[in-house]
Amino acid sequence: MNRAEALRRLDDSRRQIDKLDHEIIELIAQRTFLAGEIVQAKKVLGMDIEDKERERNIQEKIREIAREKKIDPTSLSQIMKILTSLSKKEQKKLLKR
Repeated sequence: MNRAEALRRLDDSRRQIDKLDHEIIELIAQRTFLAGEIVQAKKVLGMDIEDKERERNIQEKIREIAREKKIDPTSLSQIMKILTSLSKKEQKKLLKR
């Protein structure tokens, strides 16, 4: 690969990453919206926002997916913990309304 090809590959890869970042953010927004649906159901069912069993199941599933996709399971687990925290914060905010 020469310098021009390397620059072109770098630019193309960065454009693809920018597009994927936008898609990831859109998916996070959709996931966060669902927190509202979930908190309404939990309220009717008398459930707490915290569901440790569900969180354990998510983490187990994430570790399995990480192995399949050859992604560092610790990093992927941290990302999912952040997403779970975001959902819980949204649920708590909606309960205060």
